[in-house]
Amino acid sequence: MGVRPDRVASAIRREVSNIIQEEIKDPRVGFTTITKVEITPDLRHAKIYYSVLGDEKQKLSTQIALRNAKGFIRKLIGSRLKLRLTPDIAFKMDKTVEYSDKIDRILEKINRDKKERGE
Repeated sequence: MGVRPDRVASAIRREVSNIIQEEIKDPRVGFTTITKVEITPDLRHAKIYYSVLGDEKQKLSTQIALRNAKGFIRKLIGSRLKLRLTPDIAFKMDKTVEYSDKIDRILEKINRDKKERGE
């Protein structure tokens, strides 16, 4: 990715974070963090990765709420960033935090088991 797509992706990440925190009034949206934005070199498509603090029910309701608010969010991105073309956006759940937590729990269990065996 070139310099411009990187800058646009960073700006979209900032704006979407602000929009979710300050403008989306949907109670289904949980505590959501925008973790990354990937944008195509032609700036026409953006994948917005997010993580949600909560259980599976909260994650699912947030996913539905973001899908429903997609047009509203895209419209705000276009007006705030003054791009010639506003990219089509898609929200994707970022599971790296969950994966990292799972690995940490497994490692902690291994260490506890070793201590119990006296290793």
